[in-house]
Amino acid sequence: MTIGKSPRRSAPGSSASASFDMERLAEPSHATDGPSIGRLLARARLDADLTVDQVSTRTRIRVPIVHAIEADDFERCGGAFYARGHLRLLAREVGLDGEALVARYDAEHGGAAAPPASRLLDTAPIKVKDHRRPNWTAPMVAAILAVVVLIGYNLVGSSSSADGPGAASAPLPSGVSAPATTAPSAQPPAPEASAGAIAAAPADKVTVKLVAGAEKSWVTAKDSAGNSLFSNNLEAGQDQTFTDPKKISLVIGNAGAVHLFVNGKDLGPAGQDGQVVHLTYTPGDPQAG
Repeated sequence: MTIGKSPRRSAPGSSASASFDMERLAEPSHATDGPSIGRLLARARLDADLTVDQVSTRTRIRVPIVHAIEADDFERCGGAFYARGHLRLLAREVGLDGEALVARYDAEHGGAAAPPASRLLDTAPIKVKDHRRPNWTAPMVAAILAVVVLIGYNLVGSSSSADGPGAASAPLPSGVSAPATTAPSAQPPAPEASAGAIAAAPADKVTVKLVAGAEKSWVTAKDSAGNSLFSNNLEAGQDQTFTDPKKISLVIGNAGAVHLFVNGKDLGPAGQDGQVVHLTYTPGDPQAG
């Protein structure tokens, strides 16, 4: 008996239509009398004007696997279960019937198999838990800005309250009485006169005198027990004197505008213009702490 050869399948440029190819997909015969699964997918992709890279991006199937499937090499898929999943995804993107392709694949490769329980499709996204440390930069910047705004608000508010005659000064903490302030003079006092006024300061105590120049500043003064002696603006031409048996602690804003006399000695400006300084003085020679 003579066995005839199977008819050759038509070339890619033949007149067979895509609908005819689709009708032949689900035939259970192992013989291929039409375009193979890979050729059908490649032709449909070209008809859809898509590149392999575009199909790979849309289906999340790696480019080498797409090339292998279009060449009817399903070994690259890693098993029949993954091959079926890839066929369904590729068919959906190029406009073919995915179930018909899978049925033909099963007929040609030995039927369906249950998916492995311990593995996922290689197209599934992988979730990576973020273990980065919290970023504290933004909260720290916000806290610094809040402190700057608060200081500016206190300066502006205290200045506004002192503009008119008889205006009340900023409130002091509860339980602390406001010290008597010297009325501002037309011109700032000369340093020589101020130094002479405290030249006879007792040697067993610390005496600090602050004289504001042409610009105002803000001052906080505390005694050795931590009690507040003064907490307010020091307007241009004003002065304040503080005495304590052990220690006087100062915080001076805009230190360049304040002239400093300690224990009868002229120490000059308390600092630079716009600078905030923290100073501590004790009896004897004026040495800042």
